[in-house]
Amino acid sequence: MKKLFTSESVTEGHPDKLCDNISDAIVDEIFKTDKNARCAVECCAAYDRLLIMGEVTTCANVDYEKIARETIKKIGYTFGTFAYDKCKVTVAIHTQSPDIAMGVDNSYENKAGGAREDVLGAGDQGMMFGYACRETEELMPLPISLSHKLAICLSEVRKTDLLPYLRPDGKTQVTVEYDGNKPVRIDTVVISAQHDEKVSQEVLKEDILKHVASVLPKQLVDENTRYFINPTGRFEIGGPEGDSGLTGRKIIVDTYGGRCAHGGGAFSGKDPTKVDRSAAYMARYICKNLVAAGLCDEVQLQVAYAIGVSHPVSVFVDTYGTGKLSDGEIADIVVREFDLRPYSIIEKLGLRAPIFLQTAAYGHFGKNGLPWERLDKAQDLKKYLK
Repeated sequence: MKKLFTSESVTEGHPDKLCDNISDAIVDEIFKTDKNARCAVECCAAYDRLLIMGEVTTCANVDYEKIARETIKKIGYTFGTFAYDKCKVTVAIHTQSPDIAMGVDNSYENKAGGAREDVLGAGDQGMMFGYACRETEELMPLPISLSHKLAICLSEVRKTDLLPYLRPDGKTQVTVEYDGNKPVRIDTVVISAQHDEKVSQEVLKEDILKHVASVLPKQLVDENTRYFINPTGRFEIGGPEGDSGLTGRKIIVDTYGGRCAHGGGAFSGKDPTKVDRSAAYMARYICKNLVAAGLCDEVQLQVAYAIGVSHPVSVFVDTYGTGKLSDGEIADIVVREFDLRPYSIIEKLGLRAPIFLQTAAYGHFGKNGLPWERLDKAQDLKKYLK
């Protein structure tokens, strides 16, 4: 039976993603000198103003405004009211709440058995989700994978001056048609690209089709594939000048494009004691290795925590009927084979390092080189198929 599923992506110049980039640039700068820092940094950008706010506890010397302006310049806002050297920057950073710090450092288990770092408590309550499937080589859903590919290309043709009239803001969207659970064709492509005032819509559409949409896999494109390029017309005013931006507002773009559930917590700007981030990364790592091992073809994993408690309060697996074992048996394997305590996650994935800026645009998952994308556990997990 024919089914359609759609996912979107945005460029790093989108106002929300601009804020994510600034937040994670600050986290990375702090982690260069203080691997034990606590960070919860958010940004709000609007018209000609940037507000950097949140909680940071660190021994690092941080010039928040300098990091922000460098990031804005690198993304490409060298013009307009939000130009990197013209926008007004306000910093409202204070230290982490002692109540939160107490929950992390003096966890429930620490109180019971004496202080030990390996029973670091979760930085908050909440549920986190991981996902993997066989639709792409990177074990990601095809619609979000293709949307990211288009958004990356839209940024590249601007930065390389192939299409010099483009500006940093942009959005992409791909609708994929499925036959059952198998993707068979691309039904609809939407690309909205900010541009200068000189280019005509005819030239822009022709160039986008030729240099951006052409990166889509040709075997999935046919004569009935629809393209909408800047469907509302001109898109001259973009970024914070056109719409406000906020850290953490593109959580579906950041994850799996809406294919699976999301716990609600954002990632960017947070240190790894925040399980919103670290446990979501671990859940992706587990799901990817389960699929690569052949235990299932598709899987969603939910892990839930209580603040100040190191062990998760629940682990739930859904293989959508594709599991070689029951979902309950696979959940038992997850608990047996993977240490889901915050300290262990941080150590396993090497999260006390300046690696977060690379996740701030084009998704946190499906990228080569990130520690939670490794398949180093897959071979061992195959023993459960015997």
